[in-house]
Amino acid sequence: MKKVMIFGASGSIGEQTLDVLSIHQDKFELVAFSVGQKIEMVSKILRRHPKVTHVCIKHKEYVSVLKKQYPHIIFFSGDEGLLKLIKHVEVDLVVNALVGFVGFRPTITALKKGLTLCLANKESLVIGGEIINNLLLKGYGKLYPIDSEHVALAKCLNKVKEENVKRLILTASGGAFRKHTYDQLKNVKAKDALKHPTWQMGAKITIDSATMMNKGFEIIEAYYLFNYPLDKIDILMHDESHVHSLVQLKDDSYIADVSKPNMRDPITYALFEGQVKYQLTKVANLKQFKEYHFGEFDKNKYPCVGLAKKALQMGGTAPAIINAANEMAVYAFLDNKIAFLDIAQIIKKRLNQTKIRKQTIRNVLNADAKTRAYLRKRIR
Repeated sequence: MKKVMIFGASGSIGEQTLDVLSIHQDKFELVAFSVGQKIEMVSKILRRHPKVTHVCIKHKEYVSVLKKQYPHIIFFSGDEGLLKLIKHVEVDLVVNALVGFVGFRPTITALKKGLTLCLANKESLVIGGEIINNLLLKGYGKLYPIDSEHVALAKCLNKVKEENVKRLILTASGGAFRKHTYDQLKNVKAKDALKHPTWQMGAKITIDSATMMNKGFEIIEAYYLFNYPLDKIDILMHDESHVHSLVQLKDDSYIADVSKPNMRDPITYALFEGQVKYQLTKVANLKQFKEYHFGEFDKNKYPCVGLAKKALQMGGTAPAIINAANEMAVYAFLDNKIAFLDIAQIIKKRLNQTKIRKQTIRNVLNADAKTRAYLRKRIR
């Protein structure tokens, strides 16, 4: 029986992870979790998972109330509370389903403790890929991605020889505006951007899907996860989101992970550390996927992808800068403070005007804080 801790248990990935744990009660036991502002989720999760001993919530003022309700539970609060969970609770697996920069320090802390990390917080690898890979190379912990695209790539790469691989291909839905022209994007609103055609996700990641910054981040993730050069990682537009990713072989055939959009499958793959049965599809060319639609990626329509690639090539704290600028811009767009196309412009300007430093934990934290402080004053 493996003991599990979930960060972000009240979010989309967190809730689906709880479902998977309930299905496999003979294999996993939830002993700790965090929620953000959805305090009402605490009682619901505790009813389903009675072995929980520790909980972290966002706001300290609610701790005393919860302690009265659940005197047998130890409660922490805030970002520091997340780190205390890792330090004080003995677990085998940590599922990091937090959204944004807040997930970075828990990722580093979990790996330094030697834990197995199931990672849905893409920002951790985006801003600290060099740091994380150095920890893994030194034997600190293990990491399994939860993103459907990276789980698909992991499955495919497990079945082929490295010398036969031509390129890795991340599929992309294109988000809510995939049928729009660039000019039509000038006047779109947040409520329109939140209407994703195939996935049900939180607001921030849904906007990232519309700008395709999420795909830029996934390229950075793939770079660090699978150790392939940037010029061998590509994007392919795919309307249905059934082909999660592909590996093109040197004979130009493809091997792919194909299924209906369902995050429970990649979550299960990560929790079981890849030790699950799965079926892959091999085709001689994309035309053999007769029921699916594919298209070329338009780099001019989605400039955020190019910015992510540029940051990866620059290295150091550059990815941390674009991540912070993206978060600030996305939430400003959700608050109707800026236009949709302003998101990429804000990221580009901040990246070009900031000095890049070596990627250390301290420098990453400083780059994030300075970028947010700068943009907080300028975004109205």
